[in-house]
Amino acid sequence: MTTATLRGGDRVVNVCWPNGTSADFPFLWLRDNCPTGFHPDTRERQFDLTSIPLGLSVGNVSLEDGDIVVTWDGESHTSRFDPGWLYDHRPGIGLLDPAQVDATLWRADFSPADLPRATSSDLTSSDALLLEFLLEAKKTGLAIVDGMAHDKDAGMAMARRIGFLRETNFGTTFEVMSKPNPNNLAYTSHALPLHTDLANQELPPGFQFLHCLANEAEGGGSTFCDGFAIANDLRNDEPEAFRLLSETPVPFRFHDEDYDIRRHHTVIDLDLFGNMQELHFNAHLAGIFDLPADKMEPYYTAYRKLMEMTRSERYVMTTRLRGGEMVIFDNRRVLHGRAAFDPNTGFRHLRGCYVDRGEFDSRIRVLSRSQG
Repeated sequence: MTTATLRGGDRVVNVCWPNGTSADFPFLWLRDNCPTGFHPDTRERQFDLTSIPLGLSVGNVSLEDGDIVVTWDGESHTSRFDPGWLYDHRPGIGLLDPAQVDATLWRADFSPADLPRATSSDLTSSDALLLEFLLEAKKTGLAIVDGMAHDKDAGMAMARRIGFLRETNFGTTFEVMSKPNPNNLAYTSHALPLHTDLANQELPPGFQFLHCLANEAEGGGSTFCDGFAIANDLRNDEPEAFRLLSETPVPFRFHDEDYDIRRHHTVIDLDLFGNMQELHFNAHLAGIFDLPADKMEPYYTAYRKLMEMTRSERYVMTTRLRGGEMVIFDNRRVLHGRAAFDPNTGFRHLRGCYVDRGEFDSRIRVLSRSQG
């Protein structure tokens, strides 16, 4: 059975569960997380931490009807905790997150046939299949949906099944086709080297959805590479280059007649634990580097090395999207590009939108609850 032991000298309550796991819960943590301190409907914390002294103490701990009951000294208040809830929130462990999926790194030997793939009808009709697909897409950062309707809004409807669309200076949706007076190279027929979109934004978009409506022109093959795999290899093979790219912010900028959006980012972004979190790599949106002169050449050497890796046959996957296919990829992990195409030989039209990572992950968590 579950036991709870008061250790006043250490200012903790020790809880031990039937599976042998035990954990210490500090007094302040327990008081701050008393279930009575949360709004019953919104689940937001209403408790005011400044209303209690930092040195508060526990008078008694007991088990009642399966709950752990904490009686506080100096307060006419008791706190009841479900042992299962305490187990899920053990200090130093953190709440289990269904959306926290280990990345499966891939290189050029990972073919388009290996990508997670599902039909539009399955993802629309089944929450279980949608959850499975989203989890696989998180692992690889790249996936394909087949059987999309020949409707310019079909891709947006699929994206909205996952989350809110992210609006940018290019709009809520964008048309990838050759057109006059372009304000972005994507709107030309030129080749696009591998890149992440909108590195100039304060928060670059998360997952990109590109619905292929037509791809009849000669050329125009789509290219992808796993930026995490490249960064991982760079960290192992050239740690100084990795350090420079992960510690040195550089400017990115988009500007036309209506907008001038700028942001400094590191090309390789690490989380607080040193794990790869995202990449910001777009040579076309790179601003004029503003490092001190004596730092410039070492940085350029590292930056050029990563650029060479994005063009290496070791990392690049090439595929040709067909009408009715939609590619979904993590814009802050997977770099994408395309070969040049001849607009005189046929029509090429992709329609895109973004759903931020937070929305994507939220959908996984909610579906995980509903699917048990």
